Amino acid sequence: MQGFINLNKPFGLTSHDCVARLRKLLRLRKVGHGGTLDPSATGVLPIAVGKATRLLQYLPTDKAYKATIQFGVQTATDDLEGDVLATHPADNLTLEQVQPHLARFQGTIEQIPPSYSAIQVGGKRLYDLARAGEAVEAPMRTVQVYQIEILDWRSGQFPELDVWIACGSGTYIRSIARDLGAAIGTGGTLAALLRTQSSGFELSQSLTLEALTEQIETKTFQPIPPTMALQHLPSIVLSDSLAQRWRQGQRIYWQEVTSLQLKPASPTTWLSLGETDRLYRIQEAGDQFLGIATYGIRHEEERLLPKLVWETGT
Repeated sequence: MQGFINLNKPFGLTSHDCVARLRKLLRLRKVGHGGTLDPSATGVLPIAVGKATRLLQYLPTDKAYKATIQFGVQTATDDLEGDVLATHPADNLTLEQVQPHLARFQGTIEQIPPSYSAIQVGGKRLYDLARAGEAVEAPMRTVQVYQIEILDWRSGQFPELDVWIACGSGTYIRSIARDLGAAIGTGGTLAALLRTQSSGFELSQSLTLEALTEQIETKTFQPIPPTMALQHLPSIVLSDSLAQRWRQGQRIYWQEVTSLQLKPASPTTWLSLGETDRLYRIQEAGDQFLGIATYGIRHEEERLLPKLVWETGT
């Protein structure tokens, strides 16, 4: 069994817990996940099974979340799972006061990850250092936040703001909640987090653990094939003879593929053959996935260079 699962992670389980459960359900050791979610977060958790674990690094990295930010509360973990460090009732805080501050958290921004996170400092995880009582601040990192959209506002002693956030890899929504609260002057923490999109998978098409278990037990489960999970990559469809040479590890010259059918990932994708940093999804007729390659020059010859060769039928 090879492919992907678009899992809707439930509250309370770690990403590793989900992998462990799927290993038992599928009776398969080779199971991995992309884009870790905290136990208190829910939503899209991409899962790879079998050889597809080798493809996790090639999935798109953008993510989207629905987040609830609570003002007037500061916690050790920057979410409601941690010890409360301070409270500052903010009964008079209004959405009109909060809204102008959101602009500073969009675009290319610098942020400090939460003290309780999986980032390593000196070879140790920050959450392990924090639990051991060592005060270590994570290094500043540059992240991309494409859009923040206001969804709802609830006033009160500790008002709450619901937002939709589209961002790049490595962005901590807990840090945005903490820093937004600091910018306003009330303090803030993350009250709830739902990931609606990750690695090209959408929440609307995800499976709960219960639904997945039922499909496996009734033998109706089918993993998402690599060709669907890698739709963001333009594809090169090889002829039968070139596909055979690809499988055998033989050289394929660039001029042999430039006349073949090149399928863009989307109508707006600009394709320029011969870009050395562009990844291509290699297929043969019938959408049979063969692997991933790039353009390159070896011994003054332009070639299709394999990055990953997918062994079919295993």
